[in-house]
Amino acid sequence: MNLQKIVIDTNIVISAMLSNRGAAFKLISLIRNQKFKYVLSVPLVLEYEDVLKRKDSKITLSQEAINNILDRLCYHAELRDIFYLWRPFLNDPKDDLVLELAVESNCNSIVTYNLKDFENIDKFGLKAVTPKTFLQQIGVI
Repeated sequence: MNLQKIVIDTNIVISAMLSNRGAAFKLISLIRNQKFKYVLSVPLVLEYEDVLKRKDSKITLSQEAINNILDRLCYHAELRDIFYLWRPFLNDPKDDLVLELAVESNCNSIVTYNLKDFENIDKFGLKAVTPKTFLQQIGVI
């Protein structure tokens, strides 16, 4: 079976930490079940950590719980090193680091709620999809 390979944008991780009812939470919950391949880089996990641990965050989890979640995300991910940069390609440099990882790892999709931030990534053979769309594509919902 050829599993789809994805990069998960930071806004999906945040959404999953804010509510256990949506598609983002379901997606994050399925990482360990090997329904798809999930890739991660050091810059992206540091971005996750920075956003999740901000003082003004609405996330009510403890620092220890956040660390445990980040550890689990790293454990189940295909970890990749990024050796090249195409910046700037997108408007936000933090979105560029997601794009670079997706291209380097030969991903099928970037899963994000900010579809407009990833316009024109089809040039790299990629598409941006919401968690719900991705879960539908893999037959989970």
